[in-house]
Amino acid sequence: MDDSLEIDWIRPKCSINRPLLGITILLVEDSRYCSEAMRLLSIRSGARLRRADSLQAARRHLRIYRPDVVLVDLGLPDGSGLELIEEIAKTPVPISAIIATSGSANGDEALKAGAAYFMAKPIVDLAGFQQTLLAALPDEMKPSGFVPRLAGSCVRPDAQAMKDDLEHIDVVLKDCLRDKDCDTFAYIIQFLDSLGRDANSKRIMHATTILRDLAKEDRFSGDAVQQEFINIHKAVDGRLSQSAQVN
Repeated sequence: MDDSLEIDWIRPKCSINRPLLGITILLVEDSRYCSEAMRLLSIRSGARLRRADSLQAARRHLRIYRPDVVLVDLGLPDGSGLELIEEIAKTPVPISAIIATSGSANGDEALKAGAAYFMAKPIVDLAGFQQTLLAALPDEMKPSGFVPRLAGSCVRPDAQAMKDDLEHIDVVLKDCLRDKDCDTFAYIIQFLDSLGRDANSKRIMHATTILRDLAKEDRFSGDAVQQEFINIHKAVDGRLSQSAQVN
């Protein structure tokens, strides 16, 4: 007689109010601000979320963890998210849904690489988040009788996450200016452009435009770059100050 116990994990039954209950998500995203928005959207939808901030970290996760959904940002510090999408799409054990995100790309390359859907940043609307993930999942993982929420229910991450992002990019910039690394400077511009869009900060987006012009002129070192970073920090400090006053 075989008296061993076989314990199967039973997925919680999703509901209309929490349509992603029991769904596991791996978010591959380097921005703390964007990750915080995704965390809030996942919580309000019932999903469980883990985060990897680079291609290398995502590959480590996927060696031991099989999420239902992988959300992949296309601009990462150690390469393009397209690489990871192609790798996941070719794995013998499929993941239910691969979804690409970006604040600058249009998504065509991501869909060709194997992504089921593309979400343009900023991603803060609960209805859009839930509808995209449910559309990408197989029918047996969707709640019966689900009625899409009306658009307009949005999340707003704490401004401290913006501060964390800037502290991270300050370290990257220091090494970039020392080594005069054009590729890293291009990543910094992409990161800040995405942060400006996610946080709806006109000052950050304006500073990013100036930094992009400096890169085209091959003048990405010196006082001009430092001044734009001072402007960006002022914008984030102002947002933090407003948040503190509200609280």
